[in-house]
Amino acid sequence: MDLRLPRRRAPRRPRRIISAATAALVLTGAGTWAAVASDKPPQVTRADRVMSLNGVRIDTSYFTPEAAGRHPAVLLGHGFGGSKDDVRAQAEDLARDGYAVLTWSARGFGKSTGKVGLNDPKAEVADVSGLIDWLAKQPTVQLDRTGDPRVGIAGASYGGAIALLTAGYDDRVDAIAPAITYWNLSDALFPNGVFKKLWAGIFVNTAGGCAKFEPAICAMYDRVAESGTPDAAAEKMLEERSPSAVGDRIKVPTLLIQGQTDSLFPLNQADAAAKAIKANGAPVDVDWIAGGHDGGDLETSRVQSRVQSWFDRYLKKETGTDTGPAFRVTRTGGVDSTDGAAQLRGATDDTYPGLENGRQSIALTGEEQRVINPAGANPPGISALPGLGAAGGLSQLSSLGVGVSLDFPGQYARFDSKPVTDDLRITGSPTATVNIKSTAEDAVLFAKVYDVGPDGTQQVLPSQLVTPLRVEGARAGKDVTITLPAIDHKIEQGHRLRLVLASTDLGYASPAAPATYTVSLKSDLSVPTAPGVTTAAAPLPSWVWWLPLAGAVLALALLLTGRRRTAMPDPDPELFEVPLQITDLSKKYAGGDRYSVRDLSFRVEKGQVLGLLGPNGAGKTTTLRMLMGLIKPDGGEIQVFGHAIRPGAPVLSRVGSFVEGAGFLPHLSGRENLELYWRATGRPPEDAHLDEALEIAGLGDALARAVRTYSQGMRQRLAIAQAMLGLPDLLILDEPTNGLDPPQIREMREVMIRYAAAGRTVIVSSHLLAEVEQTCTHLVVMDRGQLVQAGPVSEITGSGDTLLVGLAADITDPLLEKVAALPQVESATRTDGGLLVRLTSTQARGAGNGATSPHEPAAEQQPITERTNALLIELVRLEVPVASLGPHRRLEDAFLTLIGGSA
Repeated sequence: MDLRLPRRRAPRRPRRIISAATAALVLTGAGTWAAVASDKPPQVTRADRVMSLNGVRIDTSYFTPEAAGRHPAVLLGHGFGGSKDDVRAQAEDLARDGYAVLTWSARGFGKSTGKVGLNDPKAEVADVSGLIDWLAKQPTVQLDRTGDPRVGIAGASYGGAIALLTAGYDDRVDAIAPAITYWNLSDALFPNGVFKKLWAGIFVNTAGGCAKFEPAICAMYDRVAESGTPDAAAEKMLEERSPSAVGDRIKVPTLLIQGQTDSLFPLNQADAAAKAIKANGAPVDVDWIAGGHDGGDLETSRVQSRVQSWFDRYLKKETGTDTGPAFRVTRTGGVDSTDGAAQLRGATDDTYPGLENGRQSIALTGEEQRVINPAGANPPGISALPGLGAAGGLSQLSSLGVGVSLDFPGQYARFDSKPVTDDLRITGSPTATVNIKSTAEDAVLFAKVYDVGPDGTQQVLPSQLVTPLRVEGARAGKDVTITLPAIDHKIEQGHRLRLVLASTDLGYASPAAPATYTVSLKSDLSVPTAPGVTTAAAPLPSWVWWLPLAGAVLALALLLTGRRRTAMPDPDPELFEVPLQITDLSKKYAGGDRYSVRDLSFRVEKGQVLGLLGPNGAGKTTTLRMLMGLIKPDGGEIQVFGHAIRPGAPVLSRVGSFVEGAGFLPHLSGRENLELYWRATGRPPEDAHLDEALEIAGLGDALARAVRTYSQGMRQRLAIAQAMLGLPDLLILDEPTNGLDPPQIREMREVMIRYAAAGRTVIVSSHLLAEVEQTCTHLVVMDRGQLVQAGPVSEITGSGDTLLVGLAADITDPLLEKVAALPQVESATRTDGGLLVRLTSTQARGAGNGATSPHEPAAEQQPITERTNALLIELVRLEVPVASLGPHRRLEDAFLTLIGGSA
């Protein structure tokens, strides 16, 4: 398993494999050079050399800019299991910007020899000091004094730790930028005395097996893995190899970048580093990125740009360089409608708030509860599936608002809060005190805080993180204050917080002997809110200000032209019950060289949720604008409930729409905006059905607040509520999830399904194929203005009962046969990177013949969590190496097949 940041702009290559061209240029004789031109622009030159250092051979690459003279130097370390090639793209970028950059493969990796020492001060750290010695002798490197080059060190994970360690052991280092790394490796792998067995096993496997390590490390691992409990000698060994061992010596400017989705090196590792280095008087900035070792967006381009600015300031001494805020945390600000990727926004503070800032007390309720630790600690609960990285993971599903954690009945205690009365942002580590008694001498428990939805069933574990606890001497009972994982997570109004203490977790070693724990609550839940951390408000769109004036002008124009409207054709009585019939519709804009819509025909029935799909330029928005009477077609006919659509057609009163956004007056409340809009229609107040529309939209108490205080998601829901005023029989939504974060997208999906549940009809245009698949009953696929295919989702995509199981390693044929033989599995077949598991119709759609009501999604009848959880339990029982689990996105495959390369 690679523990590395992805490269920026460099093409992906197989892990730990050097390209043939590069390999041919690496000369193995010590002191022998091969100067070669980079495959990037010619202003960067790369020289490969194998150096003899401390009894091993270290493979290096040296990148220099075209400009003559001396330059500040940068050392770039790679992640565990990788090599110098992984940071080549970043090295070339830095060299183009005027740095002399040296990359190397650490001991035991790439072409370098030696045993892996986990950044042993006498081995890997000494090697880096030798590299600094070499840099001091180069005519292209700027010197502060003889033998002392101006040098910074950056790297991720394993490479980040070596940056910290070298800064502690070698005072020639001038600035560092470690990312997603550890401060105390013992604390990371043995948190609170509990063995993080899956991650430790991944370390060993990634290096190529225990024999690749220093013998003392291999013996330590075997000992701890066999006993399941770290001993004092093991803790001491890892602590000696940790930056914390020399924390009082790290006195250089430090940019700490840490991942929010990281069960290996969580945010508390960077917090400890920041406090220690800051205490030494050095400048320290902290940046919490969206991703981490468990997957997610590592924000590589932004991070590398900030690292370069850091070095510009502290190596080039460019005092005017903006190095960014003292603290930044990435938050999801919506979803890109073109590819479904999260749109990330930064929240900042002028000072680092730590993990305990701005605490609020949240009352919890729950009686004393008994928790069973089963024999063999089996079956284990599930929080994270470590080491998935880019392959995906439970943390990524968590970020989408999908709860996939498992706590087995009888194996956990839970304590719930009341629904929060307003949105609550937790930034830092919650704490709580409980009393734990055990029938055994020690108790091992796993504490976590869930975000529980309004219905009480949907629960999400933020970033899939838990805090393991080993409580010694627990027979008589002991009060324990739990410091829960540091997170940045918004609890939405109406949601609850749930503190859970479970006896088992798949990622950790639990006692094999059966025991019973008794858990009782001793305090409220204390949550940090870091009120000084603010997200820059998105500027109000210009239409907020000009819309009222434009509306007045439009009303006047309609008044003046109303008398000149042509007579409407007679309605078609055979279509009175048909919400929409489009026949041979065409539109070509003036000056255009092709039709935006051409010969388009389809029909929509009552109770359907129809998805209008197509790549950019397919003609979707043009079709919707013609449907609303906003533009006139060149040919064809649009009929709504049998009435032809013309500008101002009376039947449009039965149509509600959300097309290209809605305008609201920011100083008015949400309710006042809706009431003002309805009055402007001239229709009776009782026809608005305001309360019904608001209930469907789910805005709650926020309606009383000024719209200027709304988040983008709340504005979007208010716009949908406006479209639903009067409960129109036909609701048209163009990209309704633009600007929404994943939980808000889920809520919008529920809004559309609820609206159609009463027999009304919804037409939605969206780029988010997974959402369309879960929401819509029928599809119309367009490309280049023409109809490609129309019909039920199930006909276009195939049945909706297939799950994609990503595998961390291949499985044997007998194990595959066991999976296929599971009672809820109809078939299991291999596919790239995993298995396609088709569930039986009973599992996927409920008992009976699998028929669905018109307003239910055709492809996803049962909630995804129920299907994935049921299968995941069985796969864990069979010891299948699951890396990820989720619905197979059949619609994406079908869509790309239908439109070919036009997307």
